[in-house]
Amino acid sequence: MAPRTWDFPEGFLWGTATASYQVEGDNANCDWWEWESQPGRIRGGDRSGKACDWWGGRWAEDLDRAAQAGQNAHRLSVEWSRIEPEPDRWDESALAFYREILLGARARGLTPFVTLHHFTNPLWLAARGGWLSADVVPRFERFTTKVVSALGDLADWWITINEPNVLAYSGYAGGVFPPGNRSLPHALQAMVHLMQAHAAAYHAIRARVPGARIGLAHHYRGMRPARAGCPLDHLVAWARSSTFNEACARAAQDGILRLPGRRVSIPQAVGTQDYFGLNYYTTEVARLDLRAWNELMARSAYPAGAVLSPNGFLANVPIGLTHALRWAGRFRVPILITENGTEDAADEFRRRYLVEHLLHLWDAIGAGAPVLGYLHWTLVDNFEWAEGWNLRFGLWGLDPHTQARTRRGSADLYEQICRANGLSEETVKQHSPEWLATADARTGSGGAAP
Repeated sequence: MAPRTWDFPEGFLWGTATASYQVEGDNANCDWWEWESQPGRIRGGDRSGKACDWWGGRWAEDLDRAAQAGQNAHRLSVEWSRIEPEPDRWDESALAFYREILLGARARGLTPFVTLHHFTNPLWLAARGGWLSADVVPRFERFTTKVVSALGDLADWWITINEPNVLAYSGYAGGVFPPGNRSLPHALQAMVHLMQAHAAAYHAIRARVPGARIGLAHHYRGMRPARAGCPLDHLVAWARSSTFNEACARAAQDGILRLPGRRVSIPQAVGTQDYFGLNYYTTEVARLDLRAWNELMARSAYPAGAVLSPNGFLANVPIGLTHALRWAGRFRVPILITENGTEDAADEFRRRYLVEHLLHLWDAIGAGAPVLGYLHWTLVDNFEWAEGWNLRFGLWGLDPHTQARTRRGSADLYEQICRANGLSEETVKQHSPEWLATADARTGSGGAAP
């Protein structure tokens, strides 16, 4: 009997995702660089330093690794703080640098996906109020226009803003991103400006690159009630999901940003996602806690019995990706997995996590989910925001002191998947025998192809 395979559609995109601040290094004109200098902001007092030294040119060898490992796509971002170091002063050399990277990606057979904003702001913008300032919207529109005018001939895929929900919550309610606010009203106001800026950027790109495909990267966090029989847990789980998962995605569809206690009309946002960028990592459960006013009266934890990553940073809940894809399908545009991955310096948990999530992705595609591709987070270990160097998400390991790269076994596994455009029975048996048993039970014979 021939071995079974779990094949993906012809032309499927396989790649990795990175963010400029996390890989470039030495970005002293950015709010995150200043944030790092404040005691207690980054776990262990870590500093990004040279990060992965992409600004020093090591992007080329890392993209070589991606291409040589069978990948055909790469998501990257550009740094506003480098391109516009002072208000209305443009650094053409920075634009030339990003042009070189995009040319390099294309020369290596990697379809580039360009993110315009991935969590970081220029210092001058932060000093003016960041995402709480109404001036940020026209400023971001001008920045977008400048970037697309310089780079638009090299990229067909654009992401205006990465995870606006995470940025608004972490910077303005949770206090773990700059500017460190702990105010739910501030977070909600930031979301308004983020979605207004997205809409302005969408139309700026469309005007200059008519054939571009433009979207957002939405962070979907699975949220279930902690106690199935508790109506209040159901209520807070719904309230958190409605605000965190739903609000920005729906606003990009119908132009209404639905926030607790208010609705904001953003008519220019109607229909401003040509595809749905989906970032999925894990699922949590929510329990009512009236003291958690900044978190919509809910405390979260991981589901009981879930297998946690080595640092306990996330839980392996691949069925949550199935739920996320069903949810994303409601927006009736093609879907791209713009991030999915786990931290794991030892590189054992990651392989099971990867295989199981891809199997759930395969199942969803078979059920009709219009998924175009999968971008794994991430290519090489990088500076993981407030967690510093504590979390290692890379297919390649990195020593930030020597800049030495080490190929992990998960890079070999992902290469096999990319080159085969699917998973083999041997791969599934090795990393997720439970899935194989489930597939056998579904066929009823243990031998038919799934």
